[in-house]
Amino acid sequence: MPTTITKPQQKLSESPKTKILAPYVQMRLNKIFYDELNSHDSIFVKFDKNIIRKIASFISGETKRSCAIGIAGETASGKSTIAMDIIDTINMFTREYCLENTITRINTDDYYYDRSEMVKAAGSFAEFAKNYDLDVPEALELDLMASHIRQLLHGQQVYMPKYDLSGTAKRYDNHTLAKPANIIISEGLFTLTEKVANVFDIKIYVDVSANVQKDRFYKRAAERNLGDSADEVYENASSKAKVHIHPTAETADIILTGEADRERYKQFINRVLCVVEELHHKDLVLF
Repeated sequence: MPTTITKPQQKLSESPKTKILAPYVQMRLNKIFYDELNSHDSIFVKFDKNIIRKIASFISGETKRSCAIGIAGETASGKSTIAMDIIDTINMFTREYCLENTITRINTDDYYYDRSEMVKAAGSFAEFAKNYDLDVPEALELDLMASHIRQLLHGQQVYMPKYDLSGTAKRYDNHTLAKPANIIISEGLFTLTEKVANVFDIKIYVDVSANVQKDRFYKRAAERNLGDSADEVYENASSKAKVHIHPTAETADIILTGEADRERYKQFINRVLCVVEELHHKDLVLF
């Protein structure tokens, strides 16, 4: 993943080699991306070739700011799992080199509006869900989320809300401190919808087959005690996804499959991090 990780006491952007590093990094990334695309059981469905140039610009230090990554997909597509695997893999790398402020996560789900009083009035979340649509962008305060990401990209810390997914529909505002970092990553159903998509430098959509997605959904519904309302919630989510979520794949820079082995995503990120390691933590000689 793109990052401007630097050696202690030395910023890569200050190096006279920065301009020639970007084409070199792009060459390395081209091989990594296309090798994965052409491999058996690839994590990629497809990607825009121009995104490789953009990622190379961040890694090389040619682009001298933090990078925002947005990950979207319909419910139970695997987007949150992929996001966490990316974060965990990068965090392992940063611990190895004792780096700080490398990656900050923004969970789109935390920006759902508080509807706890409506749940209480309905008697249960299952009854509430029958009459309140959570599967539309309007159910979230996406303007606030976009504002928070912009502030982080400008080096300002923010206090994010925290939404209770256990069935209370309660949102706790100003709950979690988020600090600026080299990478800001966010995932959720509506992460790439109109109100927030433009804040992201790299847009990723996670695709999944209908059968796999449906099986995952019903397992999650049981965990959340949706009961008899599960069928109705599923049908509503599926129909709304066609309107609000599926179209965001058209603007994505990268489309991943949500069905690959989790180790494949980690292995791919590690191959990209090898390029970061070579540039920033080893003596790279280009001539």
